[in-house]
Amino acid sequence: MEDHRIKTPVLKVENLAISYEIRKGEVPAVRNVSFEINRGETFGLVGESGCGKSTVAFGIVNFLGRNGKIVDGSILFQGRELRGRTEEELRRLRGDQIAMVYQDPMSALNPSLRVGEQLSEVLIVHRGLSKDDAYEKCVDMLKRVYMPDPETMMMRYPHQLSGGQQQRVVAAMALLNNPALLIMDEPTTALDVTVEAAVLDLIDELRREFDTAIMYITHNLGVIARVSDRVGVMYAGEIVERAPVEEIFLKPMHPYTQGLMRCVPKLGLSKQSSYLYPIRGRVPSPTNLPPGCLFEPRCDLAREECRHKRPELRKVDHDHFARCHFAEETIGAKWEPPEEMVSALAAVPPYAEEPILQVERLQKYYLQEQRTLISLVGLGQKQYVKAVDDISLEIAKGRTLGVVGESGCGKSTLAKTIVGLEPLTDGKIEFLGFDISVPVSDRDLNLIKELQMIFQNPDSTLNPSFSVGRQIARPLVRFKTVPRHQVREEAIRLLNAVKLEESYYDRLPRQLSGGEKQRVGIARAFAARPDLVVCDEPVSSLDVSVQAAVLNLLLEIQREFGTTMLFIAHDLSVVRFFSDYVAVMYLGKLCEVGSAEAIYAPPYHPYTEALLSAVPIPDPRAEQKRIRLRGTVPSALKPPTGCRFHTRCPRKIGEICETEEPLRGDDGDGHYIYCHIPLEELRKVEPVVTIVE
Repeated sequence: MEDHRIKTPVLKVENLAISYEIRKGEVPAVRNVSFEINRGETFGLVGESGCGKSTVAFGIVNFLGRNGKIVDGSILFQGRELRGRTEEELRRLRGDQIAMVYQDPMSALNPSLRVGEQLSEVLIVHRGLSKDDAYEKCVDMLKRVYMPDPETMMMRYPHQLSGGQQQRVVAAMALLNNPALLIMDEPTTALDVTVEAAVLDLIDELRREFDTAIMYITHNLGVIARVSDRVGVMYAGEIVERAPVEEIFLKPMHPYTQGLMRCVPKLGLSKQSSYLYPIRGRVPSPTNLPPGCLFEPRCDLAREECRHKRPELRKVDHDHFARCHFAEETIGAKWEPPEEMVSALAAVPPYAEEPILQVERLQKYYLQEQRTLISLVGLGQKQYVKAVDDISLEIAKGRTLGVVGESGCGKSTLAKTIVGLEPLTDGKIEFLGFDISVPVSDRDLNLIKELQMIFQNPDSTLNPSFSVGRQIARPLVRFKTVPRHQVREEAIRLLNAVKLEESYYDRLPRQLSGGEKQRVGIARAFAARPDLVVCDEPVSSLDVSVQAAVLNLLLEIQREFGTTMLFIAHDLSVVRFFSDYVAVMYLGKLCEVGSAEAIYAPPYHPYTEALLSAVPIPDPRAEQKRIRLRGTVPSALKPPTGCRFHTRCPRKIGEICETEEPLRGDDGDGHYIYCHIPLEELRKVEPVVTIVE
């Protein structure tokens, strides 16, 4: 019996095809998808947005909606066909044997019920346990997913938990019935890198402990390298390559897989020595697929046969399948980028050494509203959220300063205060030799013109009622960048500069993809030809290919016009690729500042070391120190005394960390570390990441 269970895959998908009915007819979303997952194995499904990853997952559990249907293929779960099952049978399976964890944990949690009630319901309904027995098992499961103070968490509502805690609750809920199959759809995309690392560790531990088969969907190649045993690469509704994880990363055979690899910033490479090569074009619409190979319009290796003949997914090597006519020829072939791309990206302008922006002892506090009786009558001490507390920075003209840290550390507040969207509490901001320590409404129009911002979410900054061209034209008119009769021509030039055609001028934002909206935001920010641009997480929500194109675009603009940038991100690989200098923030304070090369090599601040150890690296050979921070970031309302990091620091040396603020240690060449541990000791720390050849 045991041998039979091992040989029979938990999930076997064969030639799966899924379509959606729309007014114009039937749209094929997924075609010819085949893979299997064994017990205790993680199968990673990776690809760009719109490639059909989530549709496959929803097809397995029959969550396709009223207009979606499986039109062909087979879904075998533990040897039994799922197609044709009644809704009642599928409902029992979904709650018992098959579990799913979504990207947004709040979509799986009821905001009006306490966490304990929602967890207990799973066991009461599917296992018939009593309330008391279900409660005990739920507390035990929360402990197993490393939830702090599980008894208290059971009494809370979902909105009272952090994002990482919500995701752990959903994981605990999914595992309560010890499912044979766990489907995870981008479960860590919205999480901080430190919380993401803890969740990925948890997934690996649960897979080993429960012997669960896991289907893991993501667009992040670093996450795929960390969690997967085998990988399927999807493109335009089809699996184009399937192989063990090391084979995929070390010997990719499909041009699309190779293109994805070239889009990812490598953690160890500097801004001057590395390039990103985005995949040209975009994923084709399911209603307008090419007649031959679906990737042919974007493939640099395409031949005549690719244009007319559609390739099959075939075995190229042992357990390595690729949907390419010429897969054998791609093995070991070195891709040469176009000469104009290399010359454009390699041109490094001369840097000026004088600072264009100086921030001195900047503070931004928010008054905390209190509803106690004492506060209502005007008595009691006022409390403040210390979002940014005593930050001093400077940026030289033409350089990029990257700012990194967990959510809530004050990165975006720092950016908004510099731009003038938030009034500062104390300190001084000097830009181009002028004091701009006032809100944007009180600043001179010429200074506003020279200081622009790119926001994380373009939807929140683009007016849905106005065309793209009108929104780019507005700052051209407002700041008189060009004469009025040249405004349209200049707006089209800006669209071309961000790799969008003239036809986009009259389109509305809803007619654009996420990456295209972000490019419009960039075009609008650069319309005034500013000296300094503040970029607040401009690529965090983009696919790797679009992210590569946007990063290259920003670099090209910087190199052409000598623009200075303040670049905020939580992805340390992106910051390393893009920045000349890096500042690491924690709970409103600076931990470390220095050149990008200095920040990513010892000596590290203990917080920087922990951040680096948590970065998912797109290389299965990479060995990282396993440093996981305890607990969550403390409240900025009552920050810890002494060093603010001491409550979570794995290298805490004693009482001095709790009572005294650390002084700035100078490691030379502008590299400063704010830590009580002597620099001599920090220099002895081993590198966080090593690549085993």
